[in-house]
Amino acid sequence: MKKSKLFTGLGVIVITGAFLIAADHIDAPSAMGTTADIADFFAFEPTTGSDNTVFAVDLQSDVLDGLEYGTFDESVLTEINIDTDGDLVEDMVIQAIPRDGRMYFFGPVAPTTTGLSSQVLVDVPLGDVEISTTTAITETTASGISIFAGPRQDPFFFDFGRFNEVLAPSPEDNSGFNVPGTDTFDGANTMSIVVEVPNSLIGEATGTNVIGLEVYKTWITTNRLQ
Repeated sequence: MKKSKLFTGLGVIVITGAFLIAADHIDAPSAMGTTADIADFFAFEPTTGSDNTVFAVDLQSDVLDGLEYGTFDESVLTEINIDTDGDLVEDMVIQAIPRDGRMYFFGPVAPTTTGLSSQVLVDVPLGDVEISTTTAITETTASGISIFAGPRQDPFFFDFGRFNEVLAPSPEDNSGFNVPGTDTFDGANTMSIVVEVPNSLIGEATGTNVIGLEVYKTWITTNRLQ
């Protein structure tokens, strides 16, 4: 079985829920501002009552207006980890890694290793798609999985300027945030990876949330080639 060895520990975001969002934009020092930096992770049903789940990963957030789109790093593997039995250990993974202008996907499949080391599961190819630029390009595989990779505007909204003023030792005006405030991320970009997968291919949901919706526990890791 052919595999490429990678080691991770560069960034992790954990979420649970049928529609929940996690965002940090400032990862650990080893990943912050690098091509492995995780900005946002979204997991949701594409429509109410759908039998599919969409996983959307944003990498490499640029927090200054007018910056050009980045590029995916061919030495970074992005892995969507899915826990189906509630023990917070990945039972299924979907992997994505770029090569020569295309994003290659593998899985969903049980990983050969868990935790902070991963291997590219080249024996379980899912499909590949041209990395989009100005026009969105998607592919749908024979198994009904839709895939996308390319730059998109950063969806995060936060007023960093006002945040720093409120936190300053002696701010002139510490009355709170302005409404609606100034979005520091307006015009900033991320590199996005999106997978829509039938739930039947990723196993049973972990349980139900407070409003009765079935949920998975899922998180993202970025893995750099060693």
